[in-house]
Amino acid sequence: MPATSHDHPATAAPGAGLGPVFAPLRPHLAELDIFLRAQLAAFEPEIRDLADYCLDASGKRLRPALVFLAGWTGADAPDPALVRAAAVVELVHLATLVHDDIMDSADLRRGRGTAMRRYGPEAAVLLGDALFAHALNLAAQFPTPEVCLTVSDSTRKVCTGEIMQTLRRRTLDVTRADYDRVIELKTAELFRVSCLLGARLAGHAPSFAAAAAEFGRQLGIAYQIYDDLADYFGDETRIGKTLGTDLRSGKLTLPLLLLRERLPPGGRAVLDEEIAGRRPADLATHLAQMREHDVFGSVQTAVQTALAAAESALAPHAALPPVPRLRGLATALRQQTEALRG
Repeated sequence: MPATSHDHPATAAPGAGLGPVFAPLRPHLAELDIFLRAQLAAFEPEIRDLADYCLDASGKRLRPALVFLAGWTGADAPDPALVRAAAVVELVHLATLVHDDIMDSADLRRGRGTAMRRYGPEAAVLLGDALFAHALNLAAQFPTPEVCLTVSDSTRKVCTGEIMQTLRRRTLDVTRADYDRVIELKTAELFRVSCLLGARLAGHAPSFAAAAAEFGRQLGIAYQIYDDLADYFGDETRIGKTLGTDLRSGKLTLPLLLLRERLPPGGRAVLDEEIAGRRPADLATHLAQMREHDVFGSVQTAVQTALAAAESALAPHAALPPVPRLRGLATALRQQTEALRG
């Protein structure tokens, strides 16, 4: 049976593991949780439990946190407009997770069975569509069309990134430029729009909104590279999802791209067979090879480069209230990346 909203660890402690950055957001995330729970009534009774199951698996709620942090003004009470915007980006994100797990055939997400595993891929893909649809419904309820236009544009870009990645599965025809483009669309775009909406809805100047959006884009790039690294170097019981899904699904992410470059021809040929699905994936062997060829160090450098670019975007606005809090996220991600070394 699914855990309730009160006993599932992902819901009980959104943002767990990101340290003091999330502490000031507890009231905001609590309001978001109440708002999201209220949205279940909008779903038809026949799928309400399915939508509830996805909400329980919402994890760190990093994208809603970006809305709140970029829109930070120092006010004690959460701004209802920011809560609604945070719900929009969270629902879009949840929809992408449901679809990702189908394409990856992933069994585990946030420490429990994925929607795909629980309800089957046919029902899960439609459930993801329903979450997308409700996100756009909420976006359309803002008094101006800006939020809906922005979110719908970003949703299309997210889907484009996923399509690009899907069409390249099981092939070796992936360059570093291809990889960068995919993560900019499928992950960084939603980070970008979260920061943009937060800053705009809070009334910050357009120059800061643009800087916050660029911060979000670069943070999203760094986060996806970190996530791709964690797929090999993470602890499944700690990060709460199935490891090695990228290799098993034939997805060439940065760790695999770098490993292919550094392996001798014989080792590369074996790896290529696994990527193509012509032999079983040997995660343990390739993890050892990644350690031998310092793939971790190179991928970590890529994370750090993106984080430096994110912080640089905020530099002209250092005196504004949101900036120290946004920078705190960059610091936390650096620490989480280093922690993967074990």
